[in-house]
Amino acid sequence: MHEIKEEKEYVILVAVDTDEMDDESGANESLDELKELAETAGAEVVGRMIQKLPHFNSATYIGSGKLEELALMINETGATGIITDDELSPAQMYNLGQALDIKVMDRTLVILDIFAAHARTAEGKLQVEMAQLQYRLSRLSGKGNSLSRLGGGIGTRGPGEKKLEQDRRVIRNRVAQLRRELSEVVSHREVTRKNREVGKYPVFAIVGYTNAGKSTLLNALTGSEILAEDKLFATLDTTTRAFILQKEGKEEADVSDERKNKSKQKVLLTDTVGFIRKLPHNLIDAFRSTLEETKYADYIIHVVDASGKDRDAKMKVVYETLDMLKVEGKKVITIFNKMDKLLSPDDRIGLHDIRATKVLEISAKEGTGLSDISTAIDDILREERKEIDIVLPYKSMSLLADIKERGEISMEEYSEEGVHIRAFVPVDISNKLSTFIR
Repeated sequence: MHEIKEEKEYVILVAVDTDEMDDESGANESLDELKELAETAGAEVVGRMIQKLPHFNSATYIGSGKLEELALMINETGATGIITDDELSPAQMYNLGQALDIKVMDRTLVILDIFAAHARTAEGKLQVEMAQLQYRLSRLSGKGNSLSRLGGGIGTRGPGEKKLEQDRRVIRNRVAQLRRELSEVVSHREVTRKNREVGKYPVFAIVGYTNAGKSTLLNALTGSEILAEDKLFATLDTTTRAFILQKEGKEEADVSDERKNKSKQKVLLTDTVGFIRKLPHNLIDAFRSTLEETKYADYIIHVVDASGKDRDAKMKVVYETLDMLKVEGKKVITIFNKMDKLLSPDDRIGLHDIRATKVLEISAKEGTGLSDISTAIDDILREERKEIDIVLPYKSMSLLADIKERGEISMEEYSEEGVHIRAFVPVDISNKLSTFIR
């Protein structure tokens, strides 16, 4: 049996800096990220080029002078392809390929390739395929004569239909089928979400820039074994896990083990696909049902890579994406992760987030600071709870389970009348217990 060996791509990264500022740091940081994307996709970067222009060249993305310089660089490095930092129009992609006689890719194509490689669930595969087809559909024109010939086939198309039109029709039909299949998945997600609401457990959506450590954090908090790698978009699928708040400190140490067990509250943590700058619109559309898990969550946990030199820019991308999804009015816990990678105290300067309700510093990989997350979650929940002091009759003991699961009991004493309870509980539970308040 013969093995099919995939040829390695050797690529040059190309960017156009349209920023009016003289500093090219933004373009360089974006190319650094593109390098990570290329390597994640299996390519080796052998060169990079940045051209400062007021706007992209409509025909070839970069100017004619840089195009000649790029041709020389390709010859010197032996590159087999180029990757542009921005999404190319069909004409730009075609013209660059003709001028350079080399494989031309853009950021969107690379991201789609990574998503295709990392999709694990049926939903993820459907979403990626739809995004890829939409990308192809917008690029069918302008590919030369190969797609404009009259196609063969009896009874497969209308009279005189060209190959290009046939390809478009096939893709559109497949996209329509994928939309129907995804709508069924979304319906199932809605049922799951409603069942989750019946339990009324608070839901915290974990969001962040790709590779900030969201999956590692979820694993550390819940003991899950979700794939967590130091790669961009290592996981694409939404995962929800239960988390029992584990509070530490003097107050907790002073109570008995029995009291501790009664006071522990369950919340749900939902991991989401990572965000990235210049996230392709096709992916946003395809993954909208997944991304909108953040909209239906009660609270947001924003994970930030504290060791990233461009962390402020990445935080801005996250909030812009949340705003685009209309995720508004939710309390945010911002967690600066990977604190173990900071080399000096000066690296801690600037670790703040004005949009956050609480800010924490942790290392999910090392397991440091995790108890602070429980405390922060509990503090936020307590702000929206009511303190009750009731005597619950034994005939109403079914309500005690609700108090234990969703509240925090500070006192529980049994007497002839019933159970004397002091606790912090959600408002809806408090309303149920109003007749028993002392």
